[in-house]
Amino acid sequence: AIFKGNQQKETLQEGIGEVFAICGSSDALGNWNPQNAVALLPENETGESMLWKATIVLSRGVSVQYRYFKGCFLEPKTIGGPCQVIVHKWETHLQPRSITPLESEIIIDDGQFGIHNGVETLDSGWLTCQTEIRLRLHYSEKPPVSITKKKLKKSRFRVKLTLEGLEEDDDDRVSPTVLHKMSNTLEISLISDNEFKCRHSQPECGYGLQPDRWTEYSIQTMEPDNLELIFDFFEEDLSEHIVQGDALPGHVGAACLLSSTIAESGKSAGILTLPIMSRNSRKTIGKVRVDYIIIKPLPGYNCDMKSSFSKYWKPRIPLDVGHRGAGNSTTTAQLAKVQENTIASLRNAASHKFDADPVELFEIPVKELTFDQLQLLKLTHVTALKSKELKESVVEEENSFSENQPFPSLKMVLESLPEDVGFNIEIKWICQQRVSHFPCGTFFVPPSPFLEMHSFLSLCFNGINETEIDGIWDGNLSTYFDMNLFLDIILKTVLENSGKRRIVFSSFDADICTMVRQKQNKYPILFLTQGKSDIYPELMDLRSRTTPIAMSFAQFENLLGINAHTEDLLRNPSYIHEAKAKGLVIFCWGDDTNDPENRKKLKEFGVNGLIYDRYLFLMKNFRGLLEKK
Repeated sequence: AIFKGNQQKETLQEGIGEVFAICGSSDALGNWNPQNAVALLPENETGESMLWKATIVLSRGVSVQYRYFKGCFLEPKTIGGPCQVIVHKWETHLQPRSITPLESEIIIDDGQFGIHNGVETLDSGWLTCQTEIRLRLHYSEKPPVSITKKKLKKSRFRVKLTLEGLEEDDDDRVSPTVLHKMSNTLEISLISDNEFKCRHSQPECGYGLQPDRWTEYSIQTMEPDNLELIFDFFEEDLSEHIVQGDALPGHVGAACLLSSTIAESGKSAGILTLPIMSRNSRKTIGKVRVDYIIIKPLPGYNCDMKSSFSKYWKPRIPLDVGHRGAGNSTTTAQLAKVQENTIASLRNAASHKFDADPVELFEIPVKELTFDQLQLLKLTHVTALKSKELKESVVEEENSFSENQPFPSLKMVLESLPEDVGFNIEIKWICQQRVSHFPCGTFFVPPSPFLEMHSFLSLCFNGINETEIDGIWDGNLSTYFDMNLFLDIILKTVLENSGKRRIVFSSFDADICTMVRQKQNKYPILFLTQGKSDIYPELMDLRSRTTPIAMSFAQFENLLGINAHTEDLLRNPSYIHEAKAKGLVIFCWGDDTNDPENRKKLKEFGVNGLIYDRYLFLMKNFRGLLEKK
């Protein structure tokens, strides 16, 4: 069969070897594995478009499904090894293209890349073999640039990042284990309340730094420890005579970062402070604070192209989601009868069975326990001890494994619950809160929504009596998991054990959302945000401060949508329409969602999903009302 398709000439990136390719359900088409896909070859130009073609041998009378993608084919890591493929864009229609060849020769004209049955559905690729470095400049905690030179102290600056690959040794050039030189790519992103911009090029003097804007540089590379990154700083608001007499008007200095510095730290995320050197001398004129994350491909698992739900949401009535299964069993006025975050609680959200809960309480360092040790304990929240029902139930479960035991593994839950029960998997990560300084040096931290359950970590948090702190963490950052390792375990467990189950990931941490999106191509993710709140303290991360900037972030990262705080949506219902107009799905969470009147309003406003406690109890009451009517 001969597969043909047209594409606009300017859609391919120059200088990086980008091509179109086809991947599908047969051996000849790679069995959905992009590493075994077939590259199309350019044939001829017709005006503004280019014809791409591939000839592939298919079995007569056997139906095959397939998709097109745009990307790069790299040489194998080692001699005789598999080809490395980087996917930039790919078709993600719910139903892929298909053909049943009935003749010895057949020509398939598939028209335009990304358009199938008149509908355009394209998605960004994921990390297959390359690493992504994200460098960010922002005012979340403090201004990123600090200048000590007096005449520049009040100046505003523009920044331009230049990317260079370091020279390699002669021995490296002939080594069969050295990666093929993929062209490093640089993308610049600007995120604010009202917009986001993504660019592959920068103005001569870069972009200005603004207090309400998040500036991010994304670099994809095969050699994350072999890059030289130079930040050039330009003064804004220059007088005309300075501009006319200078080849680089306003250039005041530069800061250099070797990516090996990040690699040697062994951390997936962190903050670096770099000296800014004067343009005309070797003197230091200030410093720049660079926030970074490193995103690595998911090891030991190859994502295929069979299906993707990363940006898919089936049109339906608003979805009701049981919070932590059957609901909150610890901290609300009406405790759920089944302990939250247990297999029993999750099963109860889909069936109609209530059971008992353990009650014995010990103060122990939970984060020091192994998973097996944790499973041997009988754990409950201190507020649950006030319930007589909970106290009387523990004896029955002492001598056997119970579905009421807290902290089941993710694999246990996936294997124990029916496949038709969908999951909203919230990935917890410690958050930094902004604090106000009081004259006496003390402050009160209200309860945080992020302290529901940190598996394997301490579950309590106390206010701090200090005066010189800009932000406080709801956990010990230095002893926390490495973010890449943490997510690799979760994602691999889900991808290998979820079957056909509907899965949606969510997280309050923006970087977690970014990593989940980049490490896999199958499941969607929602960015959890509290927005402006009178209940919870403001978060340090600029991307979490308001619901509008959360929308811009979700658009920039190509997420499914956001999960906003009900308090903010009830105050600003226009956010719901705004999110949908931007192509985002919008869920809501929070104690206000437990109120039936609020839920009614939110559904009328058009939210896609509501997360609340006592879901099963409310559904039973609703069914009872229907039966009476």
